[in-house]
Amino acid sequence: LNFDKSLKIIDVGCGTGRHAIELTKRGYSVTGIDLSESQLKRAREKAENENLVIEFISLDARNLPFENHYDVAIMLCEGGFPLMETDEMNYDILKNVTKSLKNTSKFIFTTLNGLFPLFNSIDEFHEDLHHENEAQYKSNHFDLMTMRDHNITTFIDDEGVEHRIKCNERYYMPSEITWMLKSLGFKTVDIFGAKLGDYSREDKLTTEDFEMLVVAQKNVLI
Repeated sequence: LNFDKSLKIIDVGCGTGRHAIELTKRGYSVTGIDLSESQLKRAREKAENENLVIEFISLDARNLPFENHYDVAIMLCEGGFPLMETDEMNYDILKNVTKSLKNTSKFIFTTLNGLFPLFNSIDEFHEDLHHENEAQYKSNHFDLMTMRDHNITTFIDDEGVEHRIKCNERYYMPSEITWMLKSLGFKTVDIFGAKLGDYSREDKLTTEDFEMLVVAQKNVLI
């Protein structure tokens, strides 16, 4: 972000506001959107406790009302994108986020790396528990034809309550992500390995990365 505090940022699938709150603390103007009103309620409480002014809005990322409004969009920790039931619904999220961005903006997000299940033992992949902070993922069935993983996710919320939900997650090949973003008008698309909580452009994407970090730029300023 080059420490430009004038940037307006939209946090898509903001959940309880972890990234929106941290960015606001650093001086950025952030709007957080999520479909879950309970998650947003907790996000507002956390922001209020920190004396931070952040706009949290209940919206479906497939139908955003903004147009040419934000300088940066972030969608981290699978903020909805690979979780939709169909590829078309996932694409709608990318399309609506793109519509919300200005012409020289950036889109930064993480998504599931399709190289991971292809280059690792499927049996081990099914058996492994994948840890993402407080969340655990147990893979029940992975379909190589659709690149979809049907799993059970267990996580503990901010109140210490454990939840178990069934998920249908789509793994994407880097070439798929690049093609979709280029079709939406992004001029450059860079993809890196994603180490949770420690994202860096220095991390080259490998077959061992569970997630990948995508940094896409619209019209590049000369």
